Amino acid sequence: MDRRAVRAVGWARSLPLDTDTKTARDWTRAHLNSLSWVAEAPHTVDDVLLTVSELVTNAHVHARSSAQLVMTWDQCCLHIAVHDGSCDAPVLKPPSTDCNGGRGMFLVDALADDWTVRTCAAGKVIVACFRPPTGRGHFTTAD
Repeated sequence: MDRRAVRAVGWARSLPLDTDTKTARDWTRAHLNSLSWVAEAPHTVDDVLLTVSELVTNAHVHARSSAQLVMTWDQCCLHIAVHDGSCDAPVLKPPSTDCNGGRGMFLVDALADDWTVRTCAAGKVIVACFRPPTGRGHFTTAD
């Protein structure tokens, strides 16, 4: 038995361009509720849901493409990955009172414990990592 193996659970959802962010948040919340640490970390859940909204909105508005949303829980970090069809890296801009938008990646940067961008032949994927504050690293799901 390889003790270095990572035990993980994950979910994936395609979100066409005409899908609203509420659909993405509702889908995310439903799967988060299967993780045992969620009840003990409501602030982390809120951060994850806002991040999903921002990343899916960026895919639809800025990349003008469908979004592929993948959530993976590996016992220490919840990874939220959103793929879109644009190779353009997101821009981390400071908040401004001069415009209504443009704060998405600033929010992701503030909410996630870590995030990264990877380009690929068919666009890019942005991955945000959230470590629940419980420190217990429960894996169990309600399934």
